[in-house]
Amino acid sequence: MSTTDRKPRPGEPETTGHEWDGIEEYNNPLPAWWLWIFYATIAWSVVYTVLYPAWPLVQRATGGTLGWSTRADVAAEIARFEERNEPLFARLVAADLADIGADDELNRFAVSAGASVFRAQCSQCHGAGAGGVQASGFPNLLDNEWLWGGSIDDILLTVSHGIRNETDPDARYSQMPAFGEMLTAEEIEDIVAHVRRLSSQSHDAARAAAGETLYLDNCASCHGEAGEGDRAQGAPALDNAIWLYGGSEAAIRHTITYSRWGVMPAFADRLREAEIRAVALYVHQLGGGE
Repeated sequence: MSTTDRKPRPGEPETTGHEWDGIEEYNNPLPAWWLWIFYATIAWSVVYTVLYPAWPLVQRATGGTLGWSTRADVAAEIARFEERNEPLFARLVAADLADIGADDELNRFAVSAGASVFRAQCSQCHGAGAGGVQASGFPNLLDNEWLWGGSIDDILLTVSHGIRNETDPDARYSQMPAFGEMLTAEEIEDIVAHVRRLSSQSHDAARAAAGETLYLDNCASCHGEAGEGDRAQGAPALDNAIWLYGGSEAAIRHTITYSRWGVMPAFADRLREAEIRAVALYVHQLGGGE
């Protein structure tokens, strides 16, 4: 007997009349309270799409008749804090950088503001803690090894104008030649050994002895005869085993052969003067500033 021929039991709900493989569906209406809530949500969604931004378009969303915008709220909040901080920013610009540390209120504000700028603009390269990224060309800002000097004024100049960029005529600039175009592979290997000797790393003594003359002829004018470096030229010290691109034989060989060309953007056209001074103070007080 088919289920459609089956007589319902006493008290059994009616069915919808549908059947699937002998299974029937009871006709149990939803509770009235649930239906009214459902209809209310539909009505609310219609009202919401009229009053607030809702439907995405190609380049923006519908604005809503109320004109409300989360971006406008954020912009207004930023403007409110900017207005409150403006007197402190003005003091920061007017003050001598060397004297800010003696003004507790201004110093705390500058370090706090500089930390925010650093996280937004600098941490992508130098790391969230300013420790740099080892052997990648992004220097550690927590030690006293500074290519261009670590005084507060030196840091300010570097942040303002950057390094080896093509947008700021006052950018710090240095260029190491690619010696792979000038020296043989054997000569480069000899210099590698000598450079590793300068930094007290394991090396081939015979090659290091041969590489000393080559080093003095080709490298000492920038890096110094003893590998002490020259900040005026942005030439790193080679005698301390602190390496921007790594101190392994392979890394030194690559540096000598192909040179390195690290670029830092200028922030003078990205940040206002108070923000640049704040981030310079923040970096200086981290522990590596001189």
